Amino acid sequence: MPDTPCVVIDVSKMERNIESMANIAKEHRVKLRPHAKTHKMPWIAKRQLEHGAAGITVAKVSEAEVMAAHGVDDIFIAYPLVVDSKIERALRLGEYIRLIVGVDSLEGARLLAETAAARGRQLEVRLEVDTGLRRTGVAYDEALALARDIASLDALRLTGIYTFRGALMNGKATLDLRSAGIEEGRMMADLAERMRAAGIPIEDVSVGSTPTAAFAAMAEGVTEIRPGTYVFEDRMQAKFGVCSLEDCAAVVMATVVSRPTDDLLVIDGGSKTFATDVQPNVDPLRLQGFGHILEAPDAVLERLSEEHGMIRVAPECSLKVGDRIHIIPNHICSTINLHNKVYYVNDGSAGEESRPAGRKNAHNTYYKMKVWGRGMLE
Repeated sequence: MPDTPCVVIDVSKMERNIESMANIAKEHRVKLRPHAKTHKMPWIAKRQLEHGAAGITVAKVSEAEVMAAHGVDDIFIAYPLVVDSKIERALRLGEYIRLIVGVDSLEGARLLAETAAARGRQLEVRLEVDTGLRRTGVAYDEALALARDIASLDALRLTGIYTFRGALMNGKATLDLRSAGIEEGRMMADLAERMRAAGIPIEDVSVGSTPTAAFAAMAEGVTEIRPGTYVFEDRMQAKFGVCSLEDCAAVVMATVVSRPTDDLLVIDGGSKTFATDVQPNVDPLRLQGFGHILEAPDAVLERLSEEHGMIRVAPECSLKVGDRIHIIPNHICSTINLHNKVYYVNDGSAGEESRPAGRKNAHNTYYKMKVWGRGMLE
């Protein structure tokens, strides 16, 4: 058994999640391009492709390089590249695979075009549009004008538009995922039609997060959805109603290291183990604590220091020092990024060890799986 704290993935649950989203895409006749930032592991990306995904999405050039090195040959970097070194790396990668790059400004587009032209290349790009999240993306009302400018740059080939809005309506978080998703899809499909009418040959309209993908895909004119979290699911998605807690394929396994009082347990996992970007008691989900504890559903992981997790429990709780517990984190994507390796079980039997090869600061050339007690598999 592995040391704690660690992430453990239930492969059978993961496979069901992959198949479920693939079926949603097939039902609505849209392409599925899952975001690999959740798992960062090429073998999982390949499972998604085997289930019908058209390609994958990544957030960084380094992630794209790792995925391409392991045979993934259709990758969308859904992030603006504005640094020469990253643009150069993307162009080199694009010599071997289909690579699409996000852009959201004329300045960024010109940087891409200048570097591509200097290498005698043309780069496929998609324009990112802000549909309410106020993150990256050109303002919706300014997107058509920017698309015209980008389309005029010979070294760029504008083939699509994309957005990420998540569970948002009227600028606020919402639990009405159906309305949020359909509105997102319709906004982008309408914009694509206006661009086509202006002579810009937009092919792909790419939308959808895990909570909204199934509904955004219903909008006529949407061609692609890009969910990521669905591969593992997490407590946040369960609270949204996208899945049940039983569908969550990833848990953090931790050990109780102290029980100083009847109402307090301390585990060996803190902010260096659990993501803290999805905070407790925030609308609309109002999650209690930083994760759901399978062995004590009413307990609350209410405080984290770097290496300690403080859990409020009922005095009659039977957990004691030395016990191992399993916690579904609020947000699995950024939790995975905190771990150098993860472990797998399949149908309840242990399993394998793997490194998230695309994680931040990971050695991108390193990717191995280790069967516990049975040596290395390259």
